Amino acid sequence: MTFSKILIANRGEIACRVIRTAQRLGLQSVAVFSDADRDSLHVRMADEAIHIGPAAALQSYLRKDRIIDAAKKTNAQAIHPGYGFLSENYEFCTMCKENNLIFIGPPPNAIRDMGIKNLSKIIMHDANVPVIFGYHGEDQSDATLISEAKKIGYPIMIKAVRGGGGKGMRIALHESEFVDKLNEAKSESKKSFNDDSVLLEKFIQRPRHVEVQVFGDMHQNYVYLFERDCSVQRRHQKIIEEAPAPGLDWSTRKKLGEAAVKAARAVNYVGAGTVEFIMDENQNFYFMEMNTRLQVEHPITEMITGTDLVEWQIKVAQGEVLPMKQEAIKLSGHAFEARIYAEEPENEFMPGSGRLTYLRTPPTGEDGKIRVETGVVEGDEVSVHYDPMIAKLVAWSTNRTSALQKLRNALQQYYIGGLKTNIPFLMSLCDNKQFQLGNVHTDFIKENKDALFHLQQITPTIAVAAASAFINSQQQIHYNSSGAPTLFSVANSSFRPNFLQKQSLSLTYDKKEYKFEIERINSSNLLVTYDNKTYPVEIRSVNDELVLLIDGHQFRCRMHIDGDTCTFYSNVSRSSFDFKLRPPSFLAQLVSSGMGGAVGSSVISGDPVAPMPGIIDKVLVQDGAKVTKGQPLLVMTAMKMEHVIKASKDGIVGKINAAVGKVVKKGDVLLTYVADDKNAKT
Repeated sequence: MTFSKILIANRGEIACRVIRTAQRLGLQSVAVFSDADRDSLHVRMADEAIHIGPAAALQSYLRKDRIIDAAKKTNAQAIHPGYGFLSENYEFCTMCKENNLIFIGPPPNAIRDMGIKNLSKIIMHDANVPVIFGYHGEDQSDATLISEAKKIGYPIMIKAVRGGGGKGMRIALHESEFVDKLNEAKSESKKSFNDDSVLLEKFIQRPRHVEVQVFGDMHQNYVYLFERDCSVQRRHQKIIEEAPAPGLDWSTRKKLGEAAVKAARAVNYVGAGTVEFIMDENQNFYFMEMNTRLQVEHPITEMITGTDLVEWQIKVAQGEVLPMKQEAIKLSGHAFEARIYAEEPENEFMPGSGRLTYLRTPPTGEDGKIRVETGVVEGDEVSVHYDPMIAKLVAWSTNRTSALQKLRNALQQYYIGGLKTNIPFLMSLCDNKQFQLGNVHTDFIKENKDALFHLQQITPTIAVAAASAFINSQQQIHYNSSGAPTLFSVANSSFRPNFLQKQSLSLTYDKKEYKFEIERINSSNLLVTYDNKTYPVEIRSVNDELVLLIDGHQFRCRMHIDGDTCTFYSNVSRSSFDFKLRPPSFLAQLVSSGMGGAVGSSVISGDPVAPMPGIIDKVLVQDGAKVTKGQPLLVMTAMKMEHVIKASKDGIVGKINAAVGKVVKKGDVLLTYVADDKNAKT
């Protein structure tokens, strides 16, 4: 059953991750790619690569037939599905078996039984695994679901039977909102899994999300590799994980592990799996679901156990016995994983997309205590067609406090330009006292919103440093060996100081304008006047950073300029700032006069715009339709999540600009209202 070549039926960082282990084991690797991924890192890393279709996942990475054909064409003997896409698809696993291809994962029956959440609850109940109270029946009529919800009692968790990644999941806090939440969950589930069946569960308030890594082989051997805490989430999706879970005693840890092994035995599981539990404030835990694949957060389990779980997957798929027995698996230290996303945390974590115009990752060192798991390099595009995750940053140390500090320091050295990311939010999370104490639960972000989303203050030193870095970048254009501008390039900037000895500069941050008068003394010295005080500034370039000496205070910083946005990174502020250049006066006059793309007089305010980049999935109204405030108008899909765009006011639809399937950018006007006398008053 041994094999020498595997095809990875996935993309991005997980494809790169599997390829690295395959190469270390001496196996050849085959990548598959869509139109959007033709030049991606995983394609360049693999020994071979096969094109499988257009950018949309439904026409490429979810095309079972094309992936099977790619494996046959390249004589691959096995397929690793990664996570997401077809990794938990019963039909795909069955097709692999029918085509004499080894599926590096569990058998089809385990995927089927655990993939249907209501069936999995029944199996777990029979296996004496604690299960939360709920409704898992086949009758999916609204009347039955409404009746069962009353029996369970509110709040209710509505969850897609074939769900995952937060898709098809809604919480109804009160009976009055149940039907709306039910319809939203069903719609999203139908789109994501082609099945709108749901289950209902009693929603435990302020729970913890604790999951256990399990492994089984073909010889009925099972082990658990301890637990991970994934409680801190947004939109029901994980954002930071740690292993082991903080605050658990060894008795609870052992019970969790043994319950997870019971779950695996109940379905004759083979390979890597994760048994997810919901845990209340008294550390009582209940089976939630089993993910029949490798998890996104598997690296932190590897860090605390000294294992390579992809290697284990490959060995088990070849029929080998598990590399370790339970008593040999030791827990060592603590590890965190932070998921770095293209998104706007301050805007309800709306996903983003765009080109990575600047990318520098933290040093990983030779000890392996810092890992950067990614599938992108500078210049790559974060596409609207796929998940917006840019990378996973993993940190290990001997204890939780030290590991968190390592993660925080590494985040500070992660520099991304060209699009907004959640890095500042992750740093704020690491600095939060309650998080540092391990007081985590799934409502953590909501309950700590004020503390986590506080705006970083601009001190005079930071302001002067940003101005100095900007002026320096304008006058020191460097090029790398390929001829492309590097850190101090201003190729995308509209600002041109013409290298004057004295000049004025205006930067804006959070609607506040910062004005500077700058005098260049020589190539490395400036005098910067800000707020009626003059600061002497000495500038030195060290490797990829600037070292500034401001009024006797030395610190390191970076400046990346993209259009009118100047992103300033500083080790003193331990954060980043997106300053805006003040546009030339003639441009400001054009905008204020209604020219240069401004909305004309035939459109009234309140026109719905795209809150994030995405694809139009449904248009729910027609030209000339009367709409009321709060009425659903369009449905967008962004990074695999469904977003309903609702009317902000009463009005009459004038023109619909968005057709189904159209890719839109953030801020695009999706439809306009008619500006007649009656509606202009609404």
